[in-house]
Amino acid sequence: MAYSLKEIMNRPERITGGHRMCAGCGAPVAVRAILRALDPEDHVVCGAATGCLEVSTFLYPYTAWKDSFIHSAFENAGATISGAEAAYAAWKRKGKIDETYKFIAFGGDGGTYDIGLQSLSGAMERGHDMVYVCYDNEAYMNTGIQRSSSTPKYADTTTSPQGTVLPGKQQYKKNLTYVMAAHGIPYVAQTTLTANFKDIHEKAHKAIYTKGPAFMNVFAPCPRGWRYDTPNLMQICKLAMDTCIWPVYEIEEGVWKLNYKPKKKLPVEDYLKTQGRFKHLFHKQNLHLIEELQKDIDNKWEDLLKRCGEA
Repeated sequence: MAYSLKEIMNRPERITGGHRMCAGCGAPVAVRAILRALDPEDHVVCGAATGCLEVSTFLYPYTAWKDSFIHSAFENAGATISGAEAAYAAWKRKGKIDETYKFIAFGGDGGTYDIGLQSLSGAMERGHDMVYVCYDNEAYMNTGIQRSSSTPKYADTTTSPQGTVLPGKQQYKKNLTYVMAAHGIPYVAQTTLTANFKDIHEKAHKAIYTKGPAFMNVFAPCPRGWRYDTPNLMQICKLAMDTCIWPVYEIEEGVWKLNYKPKKKLPVEDYLKTQGRFKHLFHKQNLHLIEELQKDIDNKWEDLLKRCGEA
């Protein structure tokens, strides 16, 4: 059934306001957009790894979730939701349930890139009909802004502090979207929040209604860890796209497709200067580090263009 944009935007919220997420946080905005992609008549079972999203939306006995919700540990959100999906499929085969249920797991980068990678990989490899969504805020924000394998090089965190010895984290960010594409699953997408939500909505709908496992990596800035003014959420997301720090693309049945190509590719410093975690890079002795980051972004962008047939 086709729905108009007005109908989609006016659907009842599946996660309520009044939760404890920070103002200017990208995670709840991403969750609302993804859940809005569900057809109104369908049910959903949501799971969340321990993290900002879970502790701020489900403080027992209170919940912001209108659908079924399971809190999992850091390491097993993928396993939990894949198990729920397997039970549902068995009941469906036996005729014990008639309603349509979808299964979505949410996790931050700490619970996805790092601690939960094994259970996520297993769920994708087994072929469960589910979606795993990573809201990527590039550090362990809930436990004190510690670096993760998603944290960008030279970012200032509590466990990779910038100072006179080292200028922040020393390793490049892991490319988890490529890792998930290597699993050969039906649908993989990388997206973020933009003013009209068109890209994230279309990808969420594809992910939910493509048979089999799907993965979405959603760029979700954190005002506390990144140190930006809360109204600048959408500006930072747009700059991440226009500097090609966070390309927007999808892999559908093995076919790579670039969804956004900036008319004018902006320099990486336009993005870096919006956030306090990169403030030290603009000191005179560190300017060469910005040049290094620019070269890395350029190389990765050219690689993606080739994969998408855009070179």
